[in-house]
Amino acid sequence: MPDDHSMVSLLGSRDEFLHVIEQAFGDGIDIHVRGNEITVTGPETETDLVSRLFTEMLALLKGGTQLTPDAVERSLAMLRGEGDARPAEVLTLDVLSSRGRTIRPKTLNQRRYVDAIDKHTIVFGIGPAGTGKTYLAMAKAVRALQDKQVNRIILTRPAVEAGERLGFLPGTLYEKIDPYLRPLYDALHDMVDPDSIPRLMAAGTIEVAPLAYMRGRSHPVFTNVLTPEGFRPIGELAVGDLVIGSDGEPTPVIGVYPQGEKEIFRVSTQDGASTLASADHLWAVHTRDDRRRGKPHRILTTREMIGNLRAAHYHRYELPLLSRPVAFPPRDMPMDPYALGLMLGDGCMTGSSWPSFTTGDPELADALIRLLPGVEIHQRSNVDYMLKRVPHSGSVAVLEHPIETVMRGLGLWGKKAPAKFVPELYLYNTAAVRLAVLQGLLDSDGGPVTQRDRTCRVEFTTTSPRLRDDVVFLVQSLGGVVYQRVRPATGRPPGNAKGRPVHHRHDAYILGIRLPEGIAPFRLRRKLEKYNSTGGGRPMRFVDSIEPEGTAEAVCIQVAAPDSLYVTEDFLLTHNTLNDSFIILDEAQNTSPEQMKMFLTRLGFGSKVVVTGDVTQVDLPNGQQSGLRVVQDILDGIADIHFCRLDSRDVVRHKLVTDIVDAYNRHAEQVPEFQRDAAGRGGPRKRGR
Repeated sequence: MPDDHSMVSLLGSRDEFLHVIEQAFGDGIDIHVRGNEITVTGPETETDLVSRLFTEMLALLKGGTQLTPDAVERSLAMLRGEGDARPAEVLTLDVLSSRGRTIRPKTLNQRRYVDAIDKHTIVFGIGPAGTGKTYLAMAKAVRALQDKQVNRIILTRPAVEAGERLGFLPGTLYEKIDPYLRPLYDALHDMVDPDSIPRLMAAGTIEVAPLAYMRGRSHPVFTNVLTPEGFRPIGELAVGDLVIGSDGEPTPVIGVYPQGEKEIFRVSTQDGASTLASADHLWAVHTRDDRRRGKPHRILTTREMIGNLRAAHYHRYELPLLSRPVAFPPRDMPMDPYALGLMLGDGCMTGSSWPSFTTGDPELADALIRLLPGVEIHQRSNVDYMLKRVPHSGSVAVLEHPIETVMRGLGLWGKKAPAKFVPELYLYNTAAVRLAVLQGLLDSDGGPVTQRDRTCRVEFTTTSPRLRDDVVFLVQSLGGVVYQRVRPATGRPPGNAKGRPVHHRHDAYILGIRLPEGIAPFRLRRKLEKYNSTGGGRPMRFVDSIEPEGTAEAVCIQVAAPDSLYVTEDFLLTHNTLNDSFIILDEAQNTSPEQMKMFLTRLGFGSKVVVTGDVTQVDLPNGQQSGLRVVQDILDGIADIHFCRLDSRDVVRHKLVTDIVDAYNRHAEQVPEFQRDAAGRGGPRKRGR
């Protein structure tokens, strides 16, 4: 028997709980309370039920739950229902404790709904208004964020209530969408400190947006994406095609979603790289504080970064770089890649004489002899070397020079310095090949540059705009960054050649290069030692500007890479999929089947999705089928997807709401089936006259 204090809590103020129980059982039983003893008389099944009810009420009190008339009624409903559910186990589950209050399920179905969210990746909560579908999902999302199970919360709902279109509503974009998203904001304010919500939204930790803006994460169809065969327009990609991921390895495209005409922005970085993306395109970024504290990337949209790119004197958002060099498939080569780099840097292949090589480092001349079969070297001065064909004894015919043969095949024979380039055969080859070409170029026409109190950078100079672009490609494909500047020929003082002034005829392109740790830019001993003595630093890429570029036909893709990142123009890394996120789609009965598919296929790794809706409250235009109705038939039975159905017994609003829901359900059962189907599709079509 309970003590005096527990007895007061058990029966309630002025015995209000006792009255609730007596009213629920009517005249079938008598309950007498004398001191700390409760006596129940009546039919055995009823007295047993009352006894179990008081036992559960005591357990709730011991568990710290404050009893209310509503809790007593719900406990009794559970005991009368099917199964062996115990109210003390259902009503004491703490989903979230926030701001002095604890959020718990209040019915058995709500408990099952909460448990399903824990156990499954995608959960559909289907039931009438007031059953706690969205509220409990929001509580689970906030709890997952607090427990660091996810990095962000995304809340969305279709903006079609009352048949209105956003474009015809007055005000700015956010003023237009606010009425549709207000229920989500209200639930969020109940669970999170209101003062912290703007900060969390600014950081991209919490995103609240209409469903229409979830699908706009896209590129213009002509934007190039890197594939194992080279760059291809994203609009040409199909499911099953391979693109390059952040680890440099190929990853398959698992979704392609045309987006129609979209507002487009050019996103540029401080090293001169840029690409085009929609306002809601996703970017993985680090802030300075994120990196210092060892935090993972945060995911922001293009729109969220606009106007917020600087913090005092430094860039705010750092973009990720390739974690490993791009792994293009190997291809056969007619010349050693390091030797090709040396010849492109300091070789002469004009065709007017024997091929020659100019260098003050005999080490490089020796490397050419080792790497070029059929060629012997003749030193004409301290810096000038002639590359001659090795004669064959007894040979009468005039044979073509082996270097000339190779260079003709590559399209380089006869090219002077302003027209040199790296053949595609070497650009789109293995990382070892690309690095060897780059080392040859840097050993001949580049060098380490040291500055006091700074790490060493690498500088390369060329008068060929095509070779400049090829070197940028080589560096970026290895995970590095390149800063460019031009030294115009016009106005430069002439140099001297044998005591006479020689005017500059071509602009010089100067590249400042940063390569990842572990990638040596040189083979030449003196340059490599100087580079290693001060360290090469860390390549970094920051968002520098975001400028509008009008509108364009756009498309988005989804890739199978674990981080969902893929390589776009200038080796920028970006993605469209929602990883490590808790995503709630509310009012899902107002999605079309196409919208539902789009939403569900955006699921990323480490994410959880909860879809809520009431199939009896469809606000779609006449003849439009509800995506929530269709999806139940399509996905039912798939592992890790759970459909949880709530009903009037789970309504946690005013008791009258339950009666209203039941009344509508009874009315629906009397309506012919074909009329119910038409209503679910937005109502019957009207015939034209």
